[in-house]
Amino acid sequence: MTTPQWETLLAVIRGEQLRPLPTGFIIDCPWLPNWAGHTILDYFTDERTWMAAHLKALAEFPDTMFLPGFWSEYGMCTEPSAFGAVSSWDENEFPFAKKVLRSVEEVDLLEKPDVRKDGLLPFVVKRLRHLRPEIGRAGHQIRFAVARGPLNIASFLMGATEFLEALRIDPVRIHRLLTVVTDFLVEWIAYQRECFPSIDGILVLDDIVGFIGKNDFLTFGLPYLKRIYSTDVTVKFFHNDAPCKVAAPFLAQAGINLLNFGVQHTVNDMKTWTGGQITLLGNIPPRDVLAQGTPADVERAVTALVAGLQDRSRLILSCGGGLPPGVPTENIRAFIATAKSLGA
Repeated sequence: MTTPQWETLLAVIRGEQLRPLPTGFIIDCPWLPNWAGHTILDYFTDERTWMAAHLKALAEFPDTMFLPGFWSEYGMCTEPSAFGAVSSWDENEFPFAKKVLRSVEEVDLLEKPDVRKDGLLPFVVKRLRHLRPEIGRAGHQIRFAVARGPLNIASFLMGATEFLEALRIDPVRIHRLLTVVTDFLVEWIAYQRECFPSIDGILVLDDIVGFIGKNDFLTFGLPYLKRIYSTDVTVKFFHNDAPCKVAAPFLAQAGINLLNFGVQHTVNDMKTWTGGQITLLGNIPPRDVLAQGTPADVERAVTALVAGLQDRSRLILSCGGGLPPGVPTENIRAFIATAKSLGA
């Protein structure tokens, strides 16, 4: 992110009302490589391809924020790989991390990875170190440490169904699993900050939070998110585009001040449930409108979203989740132009 973009983000989080409302999008491997004309595997394995894709997006859409900005990632494989997960790769499909734990009893054998050496983590850091001078020449800085969340990682290590079942049948081991994963995440975020002192934000992504009820969130979600978000940074960004109603009232208590949520709830509802304490990033339909609709469909959706707002503070216009595969250039242009024209 550029310094003016960062200052805009901080202003919105402080509750300042900006006109027009700012726009921003999470971009990573589901959208960026193919949009930029590359295969997903080339994007992951070639630093020049990765850099060129990001620079192309910045040049094409200079009037919006891309979050977290120059995201060094390997899809869902980054953190599970550090625990020994086998990563499966295809030329133009999303990579997948295979299960590590074959039974809940194997949680007892799980060891905390070394964030400096294990899995794909050194590759994440090296890519940014190699390209940091060029990122700076483009007017940007590395602003965020990024990680998948504790429930998300645990579900990859065990399998989502097995993890959710184990919440009920073996909560002691699940607490041990989440403790090991959270200890790892705290160290991983700290190491990213150590490597890149310009970082003053964290982004944690955890859709599994949306698949559990209130009591389970308070027991297995909130305590671990609190530990992660106790990190001393200014922007504490959370992504969950699964249903958010259960968790929303407790996210500010966890320390979160910026939330990207899905399309299951309206902006007005999310503002109510979060007590107006959290800046929201959302939330026109990412697939059905932004990817599969026309520019006119996008214009109508953005116009309707803004027209229905009861409170325009602490809001960055976006889609409900990250940019999905197949979003065309003209639809993003229509989104940004509509937001500007509304002067919201």
